[in-house]
Amino acid sequence: MNLPLADPVLLAQDIPETLVARLRSSGQAVCIRFSHRGDLLASGTAKGTITIFDLETTGVARKLNGHTPGRTVQSLSWDRSGRYLLSSSVDWRVILWDLQDGSRVWTANLGAPVYIAELHPANHNICVAALYEYRPVLANFEEKKTIKQIALPNLPKRAPHEVQEGTEKADAKHFTTVAAFTPAGTHVITGTTKGWLNLIDAKTQTTVYSMRLCSKPILLIRLSSSGRDLLVNASDTIIRTIKLPDLADPKLQPDSIRLEVEHKFQDVVNRLSWNHVAFSSNADYVMASTLMNHDIYIWERGHGSLVRILEGPREELGAVEWHPTRPFVAATGVESGKIHLWSIITPQRWSALAPDFAEVEENVEYIEKEDEFDIHDISEIQKRRLDQEDEDVDVLAVDPEQLEREGRLHEGGEEFRMPVLLDINDSDSEDEMIAIGAGQFRRKSTAQAEDMELGEVDGDAGGDSSDDTEVRGTKRRRE
Repeated sequence: MNLPLADPVLLAQDIPETLVARLRSSGQAVCIRFSHRGDLLASGTAKGTITIFDLETTGVARKLNGHTPGRTVQSLSWDRSGRYLLSSSVDWRVILWDLQDGSRVWTANLGAPVYIAELHPANHNICVAALYEYRPVLANFEEKKTIKQIALPNLPKRAPHEVQEGTEKADAKHFTTVAAFTPAGTHVITGTTKGWLNLIDAKTQTTVYSMRLCSKPILLIRLSSSGRDLLVNASDTIIRTIKLPDLADPKLQPDSIRLEVEHKFQDVVNRLSWNHVAFSSNADYVMASTLMNHDIYIWERGHGSLVRILEGPREELGAVEWHPTRPFVAATGVESGKIHLWSIITPQRWSALAPDFAEVEENVEYIEKEDEFDIHDISEIQKRRLDQEDEDVDVLAVDPEQLEREGRLHEGGEEFRMPVLLDINDSDSEDEMIAIGAGQFRRKSTAQAEDMELGEVDGDAGGDSSDDTEVRGTKRRRE
């Protein structure tokens, strides 16, 4: 049996440690999101464009242009199959993209700038959106000709004894800043400008539970893949994790719901504020980018201790995302707009190519074995080859049950893979390009390219297209 080409000890590591590459979108990247399979990374820019990177080659797989030019893309959300991508913008619109051909399935104007929009986990034609100075909206696009929008409650659910004089006046400026579906899609969790966390029944559109975390606005909420852990980032410099009950349980009574803060993460020395937060793939770690700082902090949830600070570019980092299956982190640079990637560098084990191969650090005297280089009879070699040819190996069959468990099937019941047209011009890597003026580049020499340590892929090579989509091929960076 073949040995793994990578060191198993290194493969067991679950925290990234080294900056390995940089990507450039078509403009300044402000939001990013991994697909559920982790093979694609979508990036929204301040110019209103969307770039999708193929992480196997770190090349540009597709570009989408549909939002108003110059209006920032606020959020991105994938469906489980990886075929559909939802984007929202401050141009008041949300767009559902079909990555089979790059077309727009539907476009909706929600009547206000959109803070964030998330797809329903089981139905890509339903989304929830938090709007600027307005109530959150549950939008249903299952009927192609009509768009059904239902306004969700802004205000928290208070007990009668909690209602005080002047509450109505204060509630007039109470708005929702973030909203997200639970993994089962039965509830919507929202955060407000007054620090309240609301749990809303998606079927009845009523608030079933509310808790106040702080007096400052809630900036971001993220749920783990299991749906039992909630991560909350508020503007009071404290990151909180909250254990959730099984909200998909039909026996769960709303009156029995009680949420408590599990851990609080903060920098008590420097009093740092946090730009963006995310769970690790298994929710064992919490990650956050810092305001006016270039470090990424990673805490371990079991004891609430800081385990690593990722150092990278000398610029402030904005949105951060953790790969859904492996120790791989992506973050956007606030100043440059590039996407920075951290991972674990695993040196290859050449001994895996032959079980009896031994690696040595320096030259040693080698004594040849008696029969090591004996020539085998040609008939014996031919017999071995024929025996191997008789063995049937099925490399094409796919287990549909496994794909369904992984959420990789789309409506047709087949696994979806985004098509990439390789006859379009390749995206240029910054390893091979050098700036010679404002917006002008020339190709580096081979010697210069080989000296580079980090690969940078330009998602804007060749200029923007006036079409809604532009499909580009990918290529590997120079080793």
